[in-house]
Amino acid sequence: MTDTPGLSLVDKRPPPPCPEPYNLVGDVLAAAHARPDKIALAIVGPARSERWSFRRLDRVVRGIGAGLLARGLRPGDRLLLRLGNGAAFPLAYLGALAVGIVPVPTAAALTEPEITRISDLISPVLTVASEGVSIPGGVPRIADTDLMALAETPAADLRPARPDDLAYIVTTSGTTGAPRAVGHAHRAFRARRMMWEGWYGLRATDRMLHAGALNWTFTLGTGLLDPWAMGATAIVPAPDTAPEALPLLLKRHDVTIFAAAPGVYRQMLARSDLPPLPKLRHGLAAGEKLAPTIRRDWETATGTPVLEAYGQSECSTFISGAPGATPPAGTTGFVQAGRAVAVLGTGDAPAPKGTPGELAVHKDDPGLALGYIGAMDAWRARFSGPWYRTGDTAIMDAGGAVTLLGRNDDVMNAGGFRVSPLEVEEALCDHAQIREAGAVAIEVKSDTYVIAAFYVSDTEIDPSELAQFAASRLATYKIPRLYRRVQELPKSATGKLQRARLRAEYEYEARHGQT
Repeated sequence: MTDTPGLSLVDKRPPPPCPEPYNLVGDVLAAAHARPDKIALAIVGPARSERWSFRRLDRVVRGIGAGLLARGLRPGDRLLLRLGNGAAFPLAYLGALAVGIVPVPTAAALTEPEITRISDLISPVLTVASEGVSIPGGVPRIADTDLMALAETPAADLRPARPDDLAYIVTTSGTTGAPRAVGHAHRAFRARRMMWEGWYGLRATDRMLHAGALNWTFTLGTGLLDPWAMGATAIVPAPDTAPEALPLLLKRHDVTIFAAAPGVYRQMLARSDLPPLPKLRHGLAAGEKLAPTIRRDWETATGTPVLEAYGQSECSTFISGAPGATPPAGTTGFVQAGRAVAVLGTGDAPAPKGTPGELAVHKDDPGLALGYIGAMDAWRARFSGPWYRTGDTAIMDAGGAVTLLGRNDDVMNAGGFRVSPLEVEEALCDHAQIREAGAVAIEVKSDTYVIAAFYVSDTEIDPSELAQFAASRLATYKIPRLYRRVQELPKSATGKLQRARLRAEYEYEARHGQT
């Protein structure tokens, strides 16, 4: 397969083969041997700071791995991570991987019913949890404060693995409303090297600040693991750092690359006059669509570009802008070198360039997941021939730039998290007065979207009551911010809820002052 003129098909130079045996932790912490005293992690903020050298990071990770084995865990066991925004998250994650235990990072905001459903999927042997974070019943637990005690165990050697061995599991909301447990191989980290040039422009001398919480997988990969593997310094704001404080941190800590979800850029631009940032080369954005207004305003304020990227839980980012490869205005970016990507038309045939189709990744892409744990039929259903279908509609232009047009399904995006409308609707329908519910993402002002819930009931229900009810069943980022009672929900002739029509009708009424 090659880059085919006239067709939306790109297979750039293949990535270097993954060595065997291979444990991804060896890649992440290679700098511990080359630059042991260099600062690997700096957690910074107005009130507190914390610094970790590569030597200390390596020692604690291997000690935690040995401590988990000493507690009776075995290679292949699943370790559920229910951790707050602190260093314990990456330490536990890498410590498990070092000795062959499979970590399962999850968002701390998930409620007990939500995390119980995930626990039922993955069957964890142990949960590592922070105080106040919901945990599933029936699974043994240790506190995050006990991790450092585990680290005192004599350091373990890295357990050799095959590139295709299961390394870690991430969770995502599928189109069915049920969570999916996405299994990734060790080779998936090797595939991230394509992002170093194809998105970051990463160097060993860089100081990257990621504005996301430490317990977010976007922060974990882009903000921590990738800089460490390059030998660069990762900087993370201390918990509860306000967006308006970020510009000063960028300046004070000589940050060269800044990474954040688009919403953080919006908040920084709205709340703060940005100081001169002479060391900053560019920003990175992912998690949701970057609005053109945010890109323009950031570039005007700082003189540096924002490089957008697209990926999924099933595959690391594979389309992006990059230093020296600015995509045309309105497009998302280019396929990264080493990625095998197509925009499919009929069946599994690539569509002509300039023609909309479904974005797809070839089954041999090293960053593609192993599958859905416990739901391999659903995983196989995502394929058309050799292509994994992402569910996103896109166009590839004559120059190879890709423009995302939207999802084929109705999955919403809330602050960088994908949220299934079925999950929200199911939770609301547990309310005694609600007969039916529909959830959609609504644009409430330019480039700002919220989850809106439409429900059918005999009488109006107080929105604060509904918000409180939803909070007992859904993570904070899944809770609707807008509630509206309707006489009926729009449906197709076959009875399927028409969410696009629900959204369009609301937006029409909003424009004409009828809401």
